[in-house]
Amino acid sequence: MNEHIRSLFPGASERTYLNIAAKGLIPATVRDVVHEYLDAQVSGTSNKDVLREGVDETRALLASMIGADTDEVAITKNVSEGLNLFAASLEWHAGDNVVICPELEHPNNIYLWFNLARRYGVEVRSIDPVDGMMPIEAMVAAIDDRTRIVTFPTISFAPGFITDVEPLVRAARSVGAWTLADGAQSIGSLDTDVRALGIDALAVATQKGLLSLYGFGFLYVRREVAEQLVPIHVARYGISLDAHETAYSDGPLEYAPGARRFDLGNYNYLGMTATRAALEIVTAVGVGAIEAHVQGLAARLADGLIDMGMPVVGGRPGVHLAHIVSSGHLGSGRHYSADDPEVNALHRHLVDEGIVFSLRSGVLRFSFGLYNDASDVERVLSSVRAWKEEGVLAS
Repeated sequence: MNEHIRSLFPGASERTYLNIAAKGLIPATVRDVVHEYLDAQVSGTSNKDVLREGVDETRALLASMIGADTDEVAITKNVSEGLNLFAASLEWHAGDNVVICPELEHPNNIYLWFNLARRYGVEVRSIDPVDGMMPIEAMVAAIDDRTRIVTFPTISFAPGFITDVEPLVRAARSVGAWTLADGAQSIGSLDTDVRALGIDALAVATQKGLLSLYGFGFLYVRREVAEQLVPIHVARYGISLDAHETAYSDGPLEYAPGARRFDLGNYNYLGMTATRAALEIVTAVGVGAIEAHVQGLAARLADGLIDMGMPVVGGRPGVHLAHIVSSGHLGSGRHYSADDPEVNALHRHLVDEGIVFSLRSGVLRFSFGLYNDASDVERVLSSVRAWKEEGVLAS
C-alpha cells in the first residue's frame, strides 16, 4: 500500500495501530464529510430526500463489494442487530437445532441462540474448536434434518483464522438448513463474495475493515431466502409502497423486496455519510489489493515472532491466516484477559511502548489494516525483542 493511502489516516502516523479487528482507523476524508453533515444540521440546510438517496448509494456500494444485488442488503446498526433480525424472522419449533462453535464466536453470536432455546425449545449444538480452528468435520457431523441454521464467523473473533466455509454450506444445504455468517472481521479486509461462498445471510458492521463509525451496518440475505421470511419487526421502509415515507395503505401488507424488508425506521444518516465516504476509499483501493497487503504484513509478523521463540496460534503462516496474528496460548483466559503472567507482562510492555492492539481469550491479538506498513511490523518485533532481552538480563 502506498504512502498516499497511509497519509489519509493521521492516526497511523501518530502511533503503531494494530487493532482493526476491534476498531479501524477513520480516514481524514471521512472526518471531513462528517463535519459537513453536522454543519448542515446546525444550519438547517439538510435535505432528507438527498440523505435517503445516499442510503441507497451506500447500500449499493456494499452490495457490489460482496457480490450481491442491492435489494439483498438491508441497513442495520451493527452485526448483532443483523444476526437477530434474521434469526428471529424464522419460524422456530421445539426440537429444531442450531450448529455453532461458541468458543470462536463473538458473544453476540451466542446469546441469541440460547435465547431461542429458552423461548422455543431450540437445541443449540455447541461444537468445540480444534487447535483454535473451526471444527469443520465435527460441525458437519452435527448437522441433521432438524438443523435450521449453521452459523459461523468468516474470520474468527479470536484467534482470527479464516473459516473453510464450503463444507459447512454444502452440508447445510443437503438437509435444507441455512447458513448465517458473522462477517465482522472479513468485510473490507479480505475479498468476500457471497455468491462464491454460497452463504444465505451475512451480518457486518462498519467500524472495522470498512473504516467508519459504530452504529451502522448491513445484513445480506440471499434473495430466495429473504422472500421466504416474515420480518419480526417492520416499519415504513420495509414495506413496498410507492408513496411518501409517512404513507399508509390499508390494503394487503406487502414487504419490500429481498432484504430491504428488514430496514427499520429512519436511518442513521450520520453513519451513512461516514460509511459512504469510507466505502468509496475501500472500493478505489480494491479489497483484493487490501487483502494481499494485510495478509503479507500478518505473515511477516507471525514469522518474526516465531523466529524469536514466541508462541503464535496456528504456527507459521498458512491458509488459515487472515490479517490477524495472535500470540500466546489460546483459551488461557476469558475474552478480554489472560491467565499467563508472561502474556500479561508483555501486554503491559507493548502498551507502554505505545502499540495499540487487543488482549483476547488469553492471547495478544495484532490486526492489520490498509493503512499499516512494514514499519509497524518492525516496531512490534523490536519491542518484543527488547522485552525478551530485559527478561534475560533480569534473570
